[in-house]
Parts: sequence; C-alpha cells; structure tokens
Amino acid sequence: MRKHKLQPPQVIVLSFLAVIILGAILLSLPIATVAGQRISLVDSLFTATSAVCVTGLVVNDISTFFSPFGKLVMLCLIQTGGLGIMTFSTMFAILLGRRLSISENITIKSALSHTRIEGLSKLVLYIILFTFTIEIIGAALLYIRWSRIFNWGMLVTAEQAIFHSVSAFCNAGFSLFPHSLETFSKDVVVVSVFSLLVIIGGLGFVVFMDIPKLKFWRKDRRLILSRISLQTKVVFLVSFFLIIAGALAVWFFENDFALRGMGIKEKILSCFFTSVTTRTAGFNVLGTASLRPVTLFMMIMLMFVGASPGSTGGGIKTVTLGIIIAAFYSMFRNRDRITIFKRTIPKETYRRAAVIAFLALAVVLLSTFLLSATESVPAHSSHYFLSMLFESTSAFGTVGLSMGITPTLTGWGKIIIILTMLIGRVGPLTLALAIAMRSEKVEYRYPEEKLMVG
Repeated sequence: MRKHKLQPPQVIVLSFLAVIILGAILLSLPIATVAGQRISLVDSLFTATSAVCVTGLVVNDISTFFSPFGKLVMLCLIQTGGLGIMTFSTMFAILLGRRLSISENITIKSALSHTRIEGLSKLVLYIILFTFTIEIIGAALLYIRWSRIFNWGMLVTAEQAIFHSVSAFCNAGFSLFPHSLETFSKDVVVVSVFSLLVIIGGLGFVVFMDIPKLKFWRKDRRLILSRISLQTKVVFLVSFFLIIAGALAVWFFENDFALRGMGIKEKILSCFFTSVTTRTAGFNVLGTASLRPVTLFMMIMLMFVGASPGSTGGGIKTVTLGIIIAAFYSMFRNRDRITIFKRTIPKETYRRAAVIAFLALAVVLLSTFLLSATESVPAHSSHYFLSMLFESTSAFGTVGLSMGITPTLTGWGKIIIILTMLIGRVGPLTLALAIAMRSEKVEYRYPEEKLMVG
C-alpha cells in the first residue's frame, strides 16, 4: 500500500495550525492573564490566530488583559508568524548541521514565494539576520524616543520598544497602547520609524537582496535602472503608487472631517501613515470608526491588495495587482502577450494571479455574508454592513484595522474571522492546493463555441 506524503501547501497550512493551537493553549493558562481575568477558548484561539497570522484584530485590550508572560507568548507568535514557520524550522535544521531534502526545499520555496530552490539555506539565514537587525534598530530608535517622552523606567520602555518594533516589522498591528498610535500623530520620529518598519517588512525579503545590485548609469543620454529583477521593479512601482494614491485620497476625503483642526505637518504625517499602515500593518493615528464611508471603502481596497510576495503581510499582493493591470492594458491594446518593463509575463503566471484575485474576493464576500447572518445589527447603526465588510477584508489582508466591532462579535462571528485570517495568511491559492493537490491532465479537447458577453 502506497504511503501518502504531504505536499508543500499541506505542510504549510498544518504548520500554521499547529502553532496556532499551541499559542491558544499557552494564552489559556492562568499565568497568561492578569489576576482576576479569564479568557475563553474561542477568545484564546482568536488571539493566537490573529498573532500567528500577523493580523492585529483583538477581542481584549493587550496592555491591561494579558500578563508579561501572555505578552511574551504573543510576541513569539507574531515573530514566528511574520517570518513563517518554515523559516524557523529551516534555521534550526541549518544550525544543527542537517542538510535539507529536496521535498523540504520545495516546501520552503513555496512558503517564501521564491522561484528557485538553489541557495534556499543562504536565503533563510539572510532573512533571519535581516529581520533581527531591522527589528533591533527599530526597537533602539523607539526606546530612545519614548524614554525622552515618558517616565516609564528602563524595563517598561524597552518592553514597549521591542514589542512594537517586532509588531511593526511583521506588519502585525498589535499595540500595547489602548488607542494604538493616535497619541503620536504629531511625532515625526515615532511615525517615521513605524512607517519604515512597516514598509520594509511589507516589501518582501527577496526584494532587499536586489538592492546591492542597484546601479545607475547613462545610456543614450538617459538615466536607466538595471540589474534588478522584474519582481523588484513591480513591487516598488505598485507599492509607491498605492502609498501615494492612498495618502492623497485620505487628504482629499478627510481634510474637512477627521483632519480638521490639524496643522500641515500633522495632516501629512496622518495621511502618509494611514496609507502605509492600511495595506497590511493595522496601526492607526486616526480613529478608524470616525472616518467617512468613502475613506473606509478606499481603505478596504488597499487592505485587499495588501503587501508584497514573500513579505510578512497578507492580501492578494502587489505583484498580483500589477500583473492584472498589465493584463487589462494588453487586452485593451489587443495584444496577445502581457508585458511589464519590456518583459513578457507567462500565461501561467497571469492565470495564477487571476485565480488568487478571484478566490480572495470570494473569501471576503463569503466572510461578509456569513457575518451578516451571525451578527445582529445594533440600534442606530447606519454603517454596520460596511463595518462587517471592513472587518472581513482586514482579516483576509491580515491588517488588523477595525471599526470597533471585533469585541462584540459572537462566537460564530469570531470563528468566521479566525478562518478568514488563516486563509489570508497562508494564501487562498495555497489553501486551495492543500485541499486538492491532484492535477488533471486532459488528453482531449472539446469543440469551441462562441458566447455573447457584455
């Protein structure tokens, strides 16, 4: 009898589930909460899933509900989920001197969204070193800044700095402050440090391996960019466009509303940070529930796109959006090939991008539909459906922003969001492949027949 072997997508999903269950057990221990507080099984599972999936949605205030041990558990879950379970597994295997098998290399390649198997061990070590270096620098900058602002004491300030640096780089959005970063909306240093950590974590590890290759030189009297991969070019282009477009949209829609009464500096910081964090991080300097519906809908679109492939964030990813836009442009120009930066995109890649976008949209709509069935509409709530769509998209994009309905979710509502967060983190295509790994090879072809569309 042939023994069934787990495929890479199945290994990835099961790894996340194992860490989530372990985290939920640890958070359920009495030592994980402050004296007199108890956490239910569903809430501990919700919190653990949100941490491992680096989402940031919470049903309990982290700063007042969890003990130092509970916060440490959450920090470990965030770090593990942000880097990926397979990354840590590979690191320990390398440190123990064990060589990776071909199947393990394929699994790691799938987890990191990498295109080649060669050099994966070096890539994993680079990711670990790069991550810890950026997080240490971020924690040091936040510690220096906050120690000058607050009189907390060295230990408390260091705890805050480390937790927020890891949470920001992993695009988790968890904060030890009751109102996230609203207190620091005027602080250029704090907003800048958080923005850089979020952007670096959301661009993807492979992109930063291309930076040393970045070279400019003149050719035919033009300044050209060379030697970096197409992946890096698309990531930078789409990310830059989304950040600028999002910031301008927040300024335009909220200038006479949420931004009213602010100075120019605070408006610029608030718009820029809101655009950066909406894509996948989940921190906020503006009260989300106080924003206009048009701004919230714009944020839903940004959350749906999310971060970049191989990063710590979720969503359909920036490269997926870039490929879909390039495909539509090619269709309008009646071209047979999809091209980006004078490179032809394989049809298989476009099909993969289209499937990811379709499955992601289906997940968000299904999650919103189920929430509409399980959650009761409170009195005097004119935007409750929008808040459920916002919550579902935030969960799928592993963002963590909320219009305030997370603590009021029913048990079934929390389970729906748990599943949405898990799908958003491992990826809809990975989950689909994990469920059905068989590929059907058709040896025949049916006759064609045209249909009217549009």
